[in-house]
Amino acid sequence: MKHPHIACILSASALLALSTPVAAEAWPAPGKTIQLIVPAPGGAGTGDTIARLIAERLARRLNTTIVIDNKPGANGNIGAAAAATAAPDGYKLLFSWAGTLAVNPSLYKNLPFDPQKSFVPVGLIASVPNILVVNKDLPARDFKEFISYAKSNPDKINFGSTGSGSSMHLAGALVMRETGTRMTHVPYNAPGQATTNLISNEIQAMFQLVPGIVGQVKGGTVRPLAVMDTTRSPALPDVPTTQELGFPKLMSSTWFALLAPQGTPAPVLDRLNTELNALLADPEVRGKLADMGATPLGGNRQALADHLSQETRKWQQVVREAGIQVQ
Repeated sequence: MKHPHIACILSASALLALSTPVAAEAWPAPGKTIQLIVPAPGGAGTGDTIARLIAERLARRLNTTIVIDNKPGANGNIGAAAAATAAPDGYKLLFSWAGTLAVNPSLYKNLPFDPQKSFVPVGLIASVPNILVVNKDLPARDFKEFISYAKSNPDKINFGSTGSGSSMHLAGALVMRETGTRMTHVPYNAPGQATTNLISNEIQAMFQLVPGIVGQVKGGTVRPLAVMDTTRSPALPDVPTTQELGFPKLMSSTWFALLAPQGTPAPVLDRLNTELNALLADPEVRGKLADMGATPLGGNRQALADHLSQETRKWQQVVREAGIQVQ
């Protein structure tokens, strides 16, 4: 006859044995695919390119398969909303950026997600700064001459962007706010057409992202004046930054980050953050990002949370003061 205390111990052990495999299930499970939602079209653009690089290297480190699920539309809102309602099990993640996460809350009245409540941060990935480029005939050889010319010719400089509320538009709005200048915003549906019109002098300036204009800068068809960042772009090391030119508030970039649906287990998030930082420290990955004009970031999960909060406040003020609206 078994001792009653032993029976109790055996019963507890049996219950533990039943519950332990569920609680300690390995992540990612063998043969299970991770889906990375990217709120942009596939096959083109800086965001999709960086997302595919990160997915490939992260899959290697996790010894699993990561597939890209492109869900473009509404300035990234469609993809982000899909990620926000995904099961928080670590098998659906969101690769997103500054516009969708930090700017859209100020542009749209009824977002179907809350960037700071619908998701939990995994980590910052990289940053791509805006760069002011001008038509070669504009009588401004450097950034300070540009500001002086803009002040003397209010509303006469037309600057192009990829639409109201885009990174390029907000960069121009920030420059006008901080320098007391007035320029005319010209939105385009396609950045290629804006670049063509810049070269032909139909518009005189663009606050383009570095990867989107680096070819024209190196080819000499447009004149670069300043990178809106604290450090020079590795893709254009000869172009000065707004900070070194004496304009420390003129910072504008599109940063990219990895997030997960709210409720994703902390061990999964911590593992993802660890592996993300490891791959961002890889010289080969850093070199590929530098070739795109992107600066690797990384850091802990709280660093992303803090950055998102700061960026949201910053762009909310710019959007409000500039009266920017999205229809």
